[in-house]
Amino acid sequence: MKIKKILVVIISIVVLLFAENNNSKKIYNMTNFEIDSLLKTESQNNLTVSERINFYSELFLGMPYSWTATGDGPYALFESYPLVDFDSTNCMVYCEHVLSMSISDSWDNFFNNLQQIRYKDGMIGMRTRNHYTIGDWLPENSWLLDDVSKLVGGKYTEKMTRTISHRQFFKNKGIKDLRYVKPDRKITIDYVPLKYLEKVKNNVHNGDIVSLLFANKKDIFSAHMLMIAEKNGVKYFREASTSNYSTFETTYDKWVNSKLNSKKICRNGFYESETGT
Repeated sequence: MKIKKILVVIISIVVLLFAENNNSKKIYNMTNFEIDSLLKTESQNNLTVSERINFYSELFLGMPYSWTATGDGPYALFESYPLVDFDSTNCMVYCEHVLSMSISDSWDNFFNNLQQIRYKDGMIGMRTRNHYTIGDWLPENSWLLDDVSKLVGGKYTEKMTRTISHRQFFKNKGIKDLRYVKPDRKITIDYVPLKYLEKVKNNVHNGDIVSLLFANKKDIFSAHMLMIAEKNGVKYFREASTSNYSTFETTYDKWVNSKLNSKKICRNGFYESETGT
């Protein structure tokens, strides 16, 4: 399954059409049993993974935003928030939940896939979580995702190199046990500056996962994550954001224009600050 990148990185899974179901109950109003039933039903329909991404991502619209939507479970030493939460979400949790649901046919399958996506080798814990979107999350999920920023950006693609340090990240959190921690890594990525997004619109597809870059950081890449959706021939960005502490969608053109005119955006088109890693 392929993943695309566009801004700084669009990760794309396979998506084409939109499975509309305006009568569907929002995911945050459903019980776990209802979600299990929904997953079983949708897995029997003749839908591509891309169509499921579009379908499930719409069911999250309106969900409240929370910085602490999920963690490593109630028995964890650090961040003992739930492993799964449908009461609130944030940008990465939104993408992870939708992605996992789109490849699952039951609640148990969804839960296991979610942990595989979120943690290195599915091993739950603070030190094995895929904290860095570009440094951890994308490469550790190469079984599911593919970086196609260069394919999407074409001649508009540029490169950026930064050093990711897990050791410093965990030391800053007061964690002294550095077993399972990856060594420092210098990583070079392809990205498409925001100022060129209008020009590559036709290369962006339904179900793509988008990652925005920090402009004022040297030790981190990603500032925010979104998904591309399409319905009735119109492309949208779907995201969970602190801009209104909710999960919502914005048409592609309106979203691009708002970001280019935003005071948070630096001259080169990157986010100056946003929601996480």
